[in-house]
Amino acid sequence: MSDQAELLPGTLDLLILKAVSLGPLHGYGVLLRIGQISKQALLIEQGALYPALFRLVRQGLLKAEWGKSENNRRAKFYELTSKGRKRLREETDGWSRLTAAMASALAARPQEI
Repeated sequence: MSDQAELLPGTLDLLILKAVSLGPLHGYGVLLRIGQISKQALLIEQGALYPALFRLVRQGLLKAEWGKSENNRRAKFYELTSKGRKRLREETDGWSRLTAAMASALAARPQEI
């Protein structure tokens, strides 16, 4: 069994927004940042990442600008918009409530019911 967790539907966008909220990143940098902030428990496939980035830009949650990467190659860099910051706050609050409820449910003992 792998130490890596599987993503639940709908979590990739939240992870991307969080990664980009920590500073502008190019696409591959987003992958690396998600791995870093999850202590390598969440590794995203490039085939899933780039359509999600495109979708988030189209929704106005991220903005994209061309620039140079650390290895001097042309790359698209992503930044959070104000709409993206708002969505990140809302989604984070929702996940916090959900994880607290799940932790409570999973900790239940027969004598407590």
